[in-house]
Amino acid sequence: MHNYSKKILVVDDEKKIVEVVKSYLEHSGYEVFEAYTGKEALQVFEKVPLSLIVLDLMLPDFSGEEICKIIRKKSRIPIIMLTAKAEEEDILKGLNIGADDYITKPFSPKQLVARVTAVLRRTAGDLVPLSNIFSFNNGELVIDSLKYEVRKGNNIVNLTPNEYKILMTLVKYPGKTFTREELISIALGDDFEGFDRTVDTHIKNLRQKIETDSKAPKYILTVHGIGYRFQGAE
Repeated sequence: MHNYSKKILVVDDEKKIVEVVKSYLEHSGYEVFEAYTGKEALQVFEKVPLSLIVLDLMLPDFSGEEICKIIRKKSRIPIIMLTAKAEEEDILKGLNIGADDYITKPFSPKQLVARVTAVLRRTAGDLVPLSNIFSFNNGELVIDSLKYEVRKGNNIVNLTPNEYKILMTLVKYPGKTFTREELISIALGDDFEGFDRTVDTHIKNLRQKIETDSKAPKYILTVHGIGYRFQGAE
């Protein structure tokens, strides 16, 4: 079982719990990131294209509910809450603010890995933006994810399937910097057989189609030495 493209963030202020969960998840092939406070969790969330978050309810700075609410304003990324509370009211509260699953402490690490796998399988085709239509710069650029349609001004922009997938990956995580390898893995799939520099060609073509000046882009920006990120106020 290989899940190398799946990046999991484990957030808990108990170092031993994080270490055990990380060990089990890595053994199952996931790439694991650690955070011990809410602030650290949000920093990782902003920088890394995560696949799922395992989030403790009780943190020293923010509560798990607060973190969940902040993340839900930007992303539908799956969240599994860890909690010592087993009351139905607490569980329902967490689910109502956007958690995808709950697991109570103490728990079996194997059970947690099984829950992670199940949630990822259930949401595999559901990592969609919080909005179906994105409009940037007063309608200069509009992306309709239901129609798979991109418009610049009043004109339809004809994108290839791979160009569209790369654009939507960037748009889903505005402000996040992606390496070429991450764009291939997330947008094009691990079975993509092209070279990582193929991404540069797709980006160049995208800029020619959606930017007013492709040599001075304002949407798809180059982060030198790393990769690309999307910028554009909705």
